[in-house]
Amino acid sequence: SRDSSAVAVVDPGEAFPVQSSLEAEGLRLAAILLTHHHGDHVGGVQALLESNPVPVYGPAKEEIAGVDHPVCEGAQVAIDELQLAFDVLDVPGHTAGHVAYRLGKIAFVGDTLFAGGCGRIFEGTPDQMFSSLQKLAQLPDDTSIFCAHEYTVANLQFALEVEPGNRSLQQRMDAAQKARAVGLSTVPSFLADELSTNPFLRCNQPEVVAAAEEHVGQRVSAGVDAFTVIRKWKDGWRN
Repeated sequence: SRDSSAVAVVDPGEAFPVQSSLEAEGLRLAAILLTHHHGDHVGGVQALLESNPVPVYGPAKEEIAGVDHPVCEGAQVAIDELQLAFDVLDVPGHTAGHVAYRLGKIAFVGDTLFAGGCGRIFEGTPDQMFSSLQKLAQLPDDTSIFCAHEYTVANLQFALEVEPGNRSLQQRMDAAQKARAVGLSTVPSFLADELSTNPFLRCNQPEVVAAAEEHVGQRVSAGVDAFTVIRKWKDGWRN
């Protein structure tokens, strides 16, 4: 039967907040799941392992200290104490071996897809990142997207540069600003909202393609070409 005190943690960038929560709520760590190798996602692993010797799952294509269960697309992460099994998706682009973990209608996507945005392309290619985002876009619309950072308001400010006439986007920005003003998180978001407001998932939409063309002053094809333009635009954008 399920151990109701057992929990898994995804991408512990620091150990202290995790350990404090475990102790305050009387919980026991059963597993650590990592999406990619960046320090703000793995920085707490070693300290957590000192007091919680648990299995650590992470991308097979990346070298991460502490990972004893390397995983890639098609693998399942079964955590017996939780009676849960996560499906692993390869979503490279931000890093070369980035993975996501899906559990029914919940997806932990690390820095691949953000609320209103996507991660920078540090190690992969625009083609890889676009394909990874398209893969996530195929999940059910009511999937809860748990990204790793609270970047939503800034992401939506940029999205409004791309699609100033998008009513759904305007409404989402209003809601996000109100949430942040009272200290509430904007994460998770529903995939349906990303599909209607996130420019990086909308690179086949005429409005987004037109914005990309206007930005570079030449014809741009829908899909990966538009994505490449929008991502470079965002890289150099300051709100």
